[in-house]
Amino acid sequence: MYGALNISTSGMIAQRTRLEVISNNIANVDSLTNDIGENVPYRRRFALFAPGAADGGLGVQVQEIGIDEGPLRKVYDPNHPFAAKETDPALDQVQGYVNFPNVDTTIEMMDGYDAQRAYEANVVAAEATKAMFEAALQLIA
Repeated sequence: MYGALNISTSGMIAQRTRLEVISNNIANVDSLTNDIGENVPYRRRFALFAPGAADGGLGVQVQEIGIDEGPLRKVYDPNHPFAAKETDPALDQVQGYVNFPNVDTTIEMMDGYDAQRAYEANVVAAEATKAMFEAALQLIA
């Protein structure tokens, strides 16, 4: 009976998770170090969805949070403490360049708008489902 409502709810939860991942990417757009201070630039994350709700029902769920292994953004700044001292293709380093996270704020903002609109669409679908339930109960009573 509540299948349509469960589908909308799972969609809202999935889009909320996606928005959290996008927010995390934007917050780390200039993060050059890991938790222990090593020069390991942040890599963009993304949410991968899978069909079916977590409880086995209909809907959608976040299957995993993936890491974008694409090329890092390179900025020429030979005086920066994390600038490469020599070129090393195996480590993706070019002399005088600093590797910055592969996060593009424009793409993240567009993805954020998309996730927000999808969340809103799920809210509208849940409200329509609720209205249909109310109408059905009024017909029965």
